[in-house]
Amino acid sequence: MASTEVMVPLLLTLKVACWATFFATALGVLVAYAIARVRFPGRDLLDAAMMLPMVMPPTVLGYYILVLVGRRGPIGAWLDSTFGITLIFTWQGAVIASTLVAFPLVYKAAATAFEGVDRQYEQAARVLGKSEWAVFLRVTLPLAWRGILGGSMLGFARALGEFGATLMVAGSIPGKTQTLSIAVYEAVQAGNDDLAYFLVIVTSVVCITILVASGKLLKPRYAD
Repeated sequence: MASTEVMVPLLLTLKVACWATFFATALGVLVAYAIARVRFPGRDLLDAAMMLPMVMPPTVLGYYILVLVGRRGPIGAWLDSTFGITLIFTWQGAVIASTLVAFPLVYKAAATAFEGVDRQYEQAARVLGKSEWAVFLRVTLPLAWRGILGGSMLGFARALGEFGATLMVAGSIPGKTQTLSIAVYEAVQAGNDDLAYFLVIVTSVVCITILVASGKLLKPRYAD
């Protein structure tokens, strides 16, 4: 078993998962705060739509990404003609797929955290003359950070294990787009059971560690 067979997909997976977690957290926090604090028609429908990537088959999600960011898609064609950027069969494409599958976990945890913040604290800050942005940064976010961080860690773990949508969007190019989950699949197909077993162990240890840590963060403060 060559070290490159393990380290290359591992480092690529960590890079993809880190970027996906960053984007999923940024989008998830913004959308969750808007939905948790603003009442408008269709709010429940939008909330359900934000959770679609969690229940949607990965191949369907991957197809939607291909339709949008492929060279013939509206976003992909614009990026290609304007900047010469192609996202399909690149690690950036894997980031997009992982971001979408991680987003619901971050969003739901952030929404729950924001809804758990006592609005009297926010109102008191407004009475003291604080702007909405200041209220968010100095009151709401500090009170909700545990839930947001826990959701981000769950999103990171989900991004680590993403397979279906990533395979459709980024393919399986060794050293470029072959993440850990895809490397396991390729190793099994090639009959390299030792490599597949080792990759599975590495992935399992990382995911279990993250799940334990996120569980502690999501545990209510008053719980034993």
